[in-house]
Amino acid sequence: MKIIVDAMGGDNAPDEIVLGAVNAAVKMDIEVTLVGKGEDILRCIERMGFGELPKGIKIVNATQVIEIEDDPSTAIRVKKDSSLTVGFNLLRDGKGDALVSAGSTGALLSGATLIVKRIRGLRRAALAPVIPSASGGFVLIDCGANAECTPEYLLQFAYMGSFYAEDVLSVKSARIGLLNNGAEETKGTTLQQETYKLLKQSNLNFIGNVEAKDAFKGACDVLVCDGFTGNIMLKTIEGTAKLVMSELKSVYMSSLKTKISAMMIKKNMSGLKKKLNPDETGGTALLGISKPVIKAHGSSGEIAIENAIAQAVLEVKSDIASKIKDNIESMKIAIDITADET
Repeated sequence: MKIIVDAMGGDNAPDEIVLGAVNAAVKMDIEVTLVGKGEDILRCIERMGFGELPKGIKIVNATQVIEIEDDPSTAIRVKKDSSLTVGFNLLRDGKGDALVSAGSTGALLSGATLIVKRIRGLRRAALAPVIPSASGGFVLIDCGANAECTPEYLLQFAYMGSFYAEDVLSVKSARIGLLNNGAEETKGTTLQQETYKLLKQSNLNFIGNVEAKDAFKGACDVLVCDGFTGNIMLKTIEGTAKLVMSELKSVYMSSLKTKISAMMIKKNMSGLKKKLNPDETGGTALLGISKPVIKAHGSSGEIAIENAIAQAVLEVKSDIASKIKDNIESMKIAIDITADET
């Protein structure tokens, strides 16, 4: 298996990206192609103590970098020798099975759509992170790829999220919930109300509207929403998790008694910290693209990159893209049937 990694994308590139990629190649016995400025990548590898390229590591030189301030779609077209553009070309041409990048989300979306292409028949691709919950976790789709959506988009997101939960996360008969401000069928804007009708008449295991607070209690396996709402929810989760862990640390370090208590539950606290740490997930799947693409967090360190690569490996093994392709017709039929009935 070959995983392509954008070595120049992210706040900590290339050092942390290269370190995580090398660790992944060694631990997982896979091939990793690092795309970026060759000399910089080699210096990183030398600092790691390697006299030559580690087993499983290949470097493809790319002289340009897409910066965060660059216009995403323009940068993909103009910076033809950027690490991300070159990486997508390699993926399109079959020289890798998946791509991982911690770079610009906008550029990732543009490159994936323009170069690798969406699966034919899909209206939009969607970002689908796995969020921790009382039942293990749920897929949040979309979390930022599409700020404005139609009910048809959300129906297709629900199908993609269902396939991902069942094939990649091994969830049986994934429960699909529609993010809303109440459980009643009439809640929400026109978008939620019309989407509810589509989901209700689909062959998905749709359980109805789900409030954000109930999703964390394990109410659903897939939570469907537009990208604007999903992105706000995702960032709220990240901020809340950091606040909770910071406040807990302050409480346990406030006195000798609490410090002793902290020592007694250190193992339990480590488990909680790990569960709430986005680095443990590593990345977010961009579903709907013809080949697997994983968006790692912009501030990813070596652990996050290693886990993002592990997630890419799982997605390749599950062949989720083929599952979506094979079910495109049924997804279109669901939309057509509902349109006829209304």
